[in-house]
Amino acid sequence: MGCVGVKCAPRIVSAMKATRLFISAACALLLSQCAMPEFPMFSSRTEMARRQMTIMPPLASQPVLYVWNGSSKPGPLSVNIDLSEQKAYLFKGGENVGWTYVASGRSGFSSPTGTFRIMEKIVDKRSNRYGMIVDSNGDVVNSNATAGVSRIPPGGHFVGAKMPYWMRITGYGVGMHAGPIPNPGSPASHGCIRLPRDMAETIFQHAPVGARVTIMQ
Repeated sequence: MGCVGVKCAPRIVSAMKATRLFISAACALLLSQCAMPEFPMFSSRTEMARRQMTIMPPLASQPVLYVWNGSSKPGPLSVNIDLSEQKAYLFKGGENVGWTYVASGRSGFSSPTGTFRIMEKIVDKRSNRYGMIVDSNGDVVNSNATAGVSRIPPGGHFVGAKMPYWMRITGYGVGMHAGPIPNPGSPASHGCIRLPRDMAETIFQHAPVGARVTIMQ
């Protein structure tokens, strides 16, 4: 026999509670099954990459080619070049204000020794003796040419090597200028004193025409 009215209320409440408990239990079960798995902070691939990065040897450091502390010092610059060290020492008012690696004349093209004066300064200078030969199409056919010696093909011509921040110290074509220092501490030029570009510009700015340049063996 069914219940009617108020008498059925306790049974309805009990049924609702049972239903709620059943739904809660079912949800808990589903959530436990759908939960995301726990991963370590790094995946195996990331961890492997990290370990590989750790054991890689460090890159070889680049050598220091120059030191300059003379911008705020008064007076003209003088330059002392030691060929045995392939270094130039820079002075203002008798005080050492920096040094730089140089590349002097290699075997067969030795740089002169003695005391000289800067005779001329040209920012954009090209050699009139050493350079390259290009053909009529503008292609380089000889990258280590000597003017008046190396053969020039029909329609071709000689192009002098660049010598930025040129500072002449002799009447026969020797000077200081920017150029490669391929192996710091070793000669490399045709007789001129090559300087790292930044230091060539610095010396050019601070050493006037007439500045003393001493070259010793």
